[in-house]
Amino acid sequence: MTARRRAQEFCEAYGLSMPILQAPMAGACPPGAAAAVADAGGMGAAGVVLDVPERISRWAAEFRSMSAGPFQLNIWIPDPVVDDPAGISAAEEFLGGFGTPSPEQPPAPSFEEQCEAMLAARPRVVSSIMGLFSPDYVERLRAAGIAWFACATTLAEASAAEAAGADAIVAQGLEAGGHRGVFEAETAECTAVGLFALLPHIVDGVDVPVVATGGIADGRAVAAALTLGASAVQVGTALLRSPETGIADAWAASLDGLEPEDTVATRAYSGRLGRAAPTPYVRSWEAPDAPSPALYPHQRALLARWRKGTLDPGAEVPLDRVNHWAGQAAARAVAEPAADVVTRMWSEARTHLPDVV
Repeated sequence: MTARRRAQEFCEAYGLSMPILQAPMAGACPPGAAAAVADAGGMGAAGVVLDVPERISRWAAEFRSMSAGPFQLNIWIPDPVVDDPAGISAAEEFLGGFGTPSPEQPPAPSFEEQCEAMLAARPRVVSSIMGLFSPDYVERLRAAGIAWFACATTLAEASAAEAAGADAIVAQGLEAGGHRGVFEAETAECTAVGLFALLPHIVDGVDVPVVATGGIADGRAVAAALTLGASAVQVGTALLRSPETGIADAWAASLDGLEPEDTVATRAYSGRLGRAAPTPYVRSWEAPDAPSPALYPHQRALLARWRKGTLDPGAEVPLDRVNHWAGQAAARAVAEPAADVVTRMWSEARTHLPDVV
């Protein structure tokens, strides 16, 4: 099957006019940005791992007030909670150099309640990262006419997702900004594979459509991914500087001109490995006398307390008020409307693909 035909079939299945999906980035996918991508012919998205059920419902309602296009909702599969008293203590002491934390924060939203809220929101797609949904939930999604897209970083993960009933695999290369979607947190560093090595490996190993993600920021990369067997692509960092996204000015500035080799794989924000800009805060955790970040989700909870506390204005290194996630194609992100970004990417991609369908 030709690349164009494969993309066309995917678009027909999901109500798209271009095979481009917005990456579901928690905290960086407001309804307006997702609606802009959807109205341009792609698929909008939201990452809801930090959202209570009411916020998930509200996001979906706001999106639908702006667009009739398709969208996906994405959530993390919870890691087993591991006690980490020594790691927490060391991280607390290190974070003490940035200021005074707030009191304990409310507990994280219930995963089960979030899943119910996603089901009630009736998106076109519910997607997972860091693992697999239960068989019961997969059946409920299918009964509701909702597709399940599962993020995978290895063929073994992709095969497990296909066997569990995933309708598509999102193949995530190491170039991707934000968290790596590995099923086992401790393997993140040793299973880092570039997208264009990973993609054909997964395409050849599964029978469901594959969506490519990681370092895709222009039409050439879209065409390359489709040529290597993807049915669509998912883009995140390329959209971060779009005005509809509305990320913090400091985060947007950190992406400007950021070289691929200067991005950093770090656990400093959450305890899970993710790719970010090399801010002074992130670099401070690499110092010889710095501890390792606490395990997930403890590091994320600690950082939330410090951000909501009182920062030390005289601290040698400032604390990042938000996570400065950045993929290796960050320098290609432009401060242009999201619709213009994805439309240009698809227009450029078509010039590199054979006309035959």
